[in-house]
Amino acid sequence: MVSNTRKYDVIVVGAGHAGCEAALASARMGLSTLILAIDLDKVASMPCSPSIGGTAKGHLVREVDAMGGEMGKASDASAIQFKTLNTKKGPAVHSTRTQNDKNIYHRTMKAVLEAQENLYLKQGLVERLVVEGGKVTGVVDQTGFGFETQAVVIAAGTFLSGLVHVGESCIQAGRAGEFAAYGLAASMKEQGLEMGRMKTGTPPRLHQDTIDYSKLEEHKADDTPCFFSFSSTHAPLPQLPSFIGHTTEATRNIVLDNLHRSPLYCGTIKGVSARYCPSFEDKAIKFPDRVSHQVILEPEGIDTREMYVSGLGNSLPVDLQIPFVRSIAGFEEAEIIRPGYAIEYDYVNPVQLRPTLETRKVDGLFLAGQINGTSGYEEAAAQGLWAGINAALKVSGRSPFVLDRSQGYMGVMVDDLITRGTLEPYRIFTSRAEYRLMMREDNADFRLTEMAHELGLVNDDTVRQVRERKAAIDREIGRIRSVVVKPSSAVNTYLTDRGTTPLKTGVPMDQILKRAQMGYDAVTQLAAPEVPVEDRVAKQVEIEVKYEGYIDRQLAEIEKFKHLEKIRLPEDFDFQVVHGLSNELRAKLIEVRPVSLGQASRIDGITPAAISVLMIHLKNREGN
Repeated sequence: MVSNTRKYDVIVVGAGHAGCEAALASARMGLSTLILAIDLDKVASMPCSPSIGGTAKGHLVREVDAMGGEMGKASDASAIQFKTLNTKKGPAVHSTRTQNDKNIYHRTMKAVLEAQENLYLKQGLVERLVVEGGKVTGVVDQTGFGFETQAVVIAAGTFLSGLVHVGESCIQAGRAGEFAAYGLAASMKEQGLEMGRMKTGTPPRLHQDTIDYSKLEEHKADDTPCFFSFSSTHAPLPQLPSFIGHTTEATRNIVLDNLHRSPLYCGTIKGVSARYCPSFEDKAIKFPDRVSHQVILEPEGIDTREMYVSGLGNSLPVDLQIPFVRSIAGFEEAEIIRPGYAIEYDYVNPVQLRPTLETRKVDGLFLAGQINGTSGYEEAAAQGLWAGINAALKVSGRSPFVLDRSQGYMGVMVDDLITRGTLEPYRIFTSRAEYRLMMREDNADFRLTEMAHELGLVNDDTVRQVRERKAAIDREIGRIRSVVVKPSSAVNTYLTDRGTTPLKTGVPMDQILKRAQMGYDAVTQLAAPEVPVEDRVAKQVEIEVKYEGYIDRQLAEIEKFKHLEKIRLPEDFDFQVVHGLSNELRAKLIEVRPVSLGQASRIDGITPAAISVLMIHLKNREGN
């Protein structure tokens, strides 16, 4: 092996959403970092939906931003439609989503990578890992050229043994038109990593000039954009509408009559499909009573005529995709620019990972993104940030970075993966988070920016702004609790007009704000501050006052949760010698190797009685 003269602290394999965040985190923490990509013209590519965020996914993007990551900034800079979802529900599930110009997103992210100090970009297909004495020491590319390092983050996306399926056609590719990484997948298996197969896919892209929009329902962007990044101030691009249509009985029949030509149903594809983003073949089979399904037509950018059709993912041959698409009202003359396809790929069972996303099999080897069995750009970016931080900390000899389930959606996701594993593509949901009222999009900076500052990921000015904003919120809450609003004709008229009970005696302003009909605008009308507060402060004040009782209750639940999390299980803890455990539970504990009683309690099948047995054994062990 011919080696590069430069030795890197950290090497990141892959430049998708996980790879970009991993490399930036490591470099920003002062470590010499190399990012190796098969094609540098596809950095931060959006091979499926040209969008960021959505329910719970938006929470991850905000957390990545609060930790000094780049996805939120790049999304805001390339957004051609801003939407806030679930606004009729409580603030815990309010979620931001953007439709993005995928080329501007790519160029924005690549420019950031190229300008980042300590970060080096090289094009190359990694063929194998170099492991010496159980520790990774480098990687070798397809030419036999080697790169030395102290830690490797693999963020290979769908490229490990990737197979693209379009009808009977089967192509070795990581994405349509791109090389797959077969050598690296084999190298990982040689290191003893247990791997499986998963499947995802993407719908056809249509020419926008061949669509009859009069038959579709137009949806415009929000009037006031809600940004992902706390540093964003304006939307630089024009805001474009999306369109909603519906499939027909003819659409379904084309699929049902031709399942023998679908690799998903004729036995060609072996990978497990995503439950929450099914192909149309799955919809036709699994929802037989549904004649029609919603499709969303979204522009892929401001300078392209390609339209993405969410809801039409399929693996049919092209000669069937044409009538399949044209069976939908408004698509009768539609021209397919790129056909839809399915792709299956290798992934690593994530129970083989430590909480840092380092493998237990190979020291210094970290995994992030779809390689861990997840789906989605946002899940990938959050894991990339997590793995990049921990790779940098390991090389630096510092303590690892791990969030628990009460601190962030990132913590929920990583804990789910390493504790329960996944047999199907994992997707984050607000329902997965037990403490979601405390982990809202709007308070991600208050939860995480101080940690990011300690790690060296955000600068002094950023953390100062967060501290000042938190102080302003506390001051305003204290003020409205102390202000008593007395009954008067003007006050009672205002309250009556808002559909709430007039006052008979003086009432503290915070109690009025707690009423369902009231928002912070009531404060400005009835007890305005001498100096108006900024909108972000007002929003936080309203949430914290209105939901004070629920927040206090959840804080108490978190304290109970943290009790078990604090009881650590040593890395050499021998589950074989613990009496009172069934063989099944003992096998699960050995497979996952939980780091705390809290994590052990979340393993599928582990009972409260088993936790009690572990606690007794641990106390006896410590007493000896």
